[in-house]
Amino acid sequence: MPQHPLRILFSAGESSGDHHAANMFLELKKYRPDIGAIGMGSTKMAQAGIDIRYDSANIGVIGVVEVIKHYPEIRRALYLMKQLVANERPDLLVCVDYKEFNFKLAKYAKQQGVKVLFYVSPQVWAWRPGRVKKYGAVIDMMAVIFPFETTYYEAENVPVRYVGHPSVDKVHPQYSKSEALQHFGLNAERPVIGLLPGSRNNEIKRMLPVMLAAAELLQAELPDIQFILPQADCITGALLENYLQHTKVKIKCVKNMPYDVIQCCNAVMTTSGTATLEVALLTIPMVIVYKLAPITYWLGRVLVKTPFIGLPNIIAGKSIVKELIQHEATAVAMAKEIKRILTDASYCDPMVKHLVDVKHTLGQGGGSKNMAILALKMLS
Repeated sequence: MPQHPLRILFSAGESSGDHHAANMFLELKKYRPDIGAIGMGSTKMAQAGIDIRYDSANIGVIGVVEVIKHYPEIRRALYLMKQLVANERPDLLVCVDYKEFNFKLAKYAKQQGVKVLFYVSPQVWAWRPGRVKKYGAVIDMMAVIFPFETTYYEAENVPVRYVGHPSVDKVHPQYSKSEALQHFGLNAERPVIGLLPGSRNNEIKRMLPVMLAAAELLQAELPDIQFILPQADCITGALLENYLQHTKVKIKCVKNMPYDVIQCCNAVMTTSGTATLEVALLTIPMVIVYKLAPITYWLGRVLVKTPFIGLPNIIAGKSIVKELIQHEATAVAMAKEIKRILTDASYCDPMVKHLVDVKHTLGQGGGSKNMAILALKMLS
């Protein structure tokens, strides 16, 4: 192992990547307290002690239209990160998710003779499986977070390790369910519905109004029902209030306790994404909903080969929870699905059993620690 103090360059472009990189670096420090890190990221990475050279809060967007709007800023961020590779000569570049950006950065780093560890595989099982070879040419190791992903890389002789999904370690409520219900002022005798409208501003704008409309329909049919919303770290109270002030339904918003909130729920309406996996790990029945800009949705229909977009369904390899996408994501359809979960045990119980199976498939966790060990092996 090199005797000089090791230094890693992290590149994380979104909120989830910021968390993953931060947790990985904290684990690395346990093995090598002298290790240093710089990079692109946000609050969590800064708190972990990584020297942030570019704040990724400006570029964490999803969808073709949104990326086009932010393209000049994304290009500026890429130029800056390439400069860091060239000038700082890190011992290792760790690219966390943020696929297209990090592919370009990895390619440049490889040309500069810097080792590249890519954390969180592009969804090659969903679209463009030919990318496996392309990524193989610009990285030294792919760290995947789903067990079934290793097959795609092994088939092309690309170095790959399954490290475990980061959510397995993260999804732990602070309180018992009864304590959490009491803490949030919820009545244990009455059904609780969770609203998870997403962790990006554009998701809130698209999904929260339709979720609130569904909540109004549900309350009209089931007057005893209670609603709760775990507020994502990067979403402001002011943005939520823009929508909540116009609804007749009482929605309790809770900050910084997502898993306590979810475990209190009898059912959840959730935007597609990592949240669906977190709900699955807590084995709470759900309906997965999503709307995209029309052009992004159309491109997705053309390019994406998987029949599902919800991670629990993808992991199970079959439809275990209902997905309502684009024009199907109506208030009426969402309310109907939640009502069925609440009132039809023969429908709800098998869903819960399948969610338990998904949880077992993902194993024991330890993703951040496994990543740290993998990085140190690459550095030695």
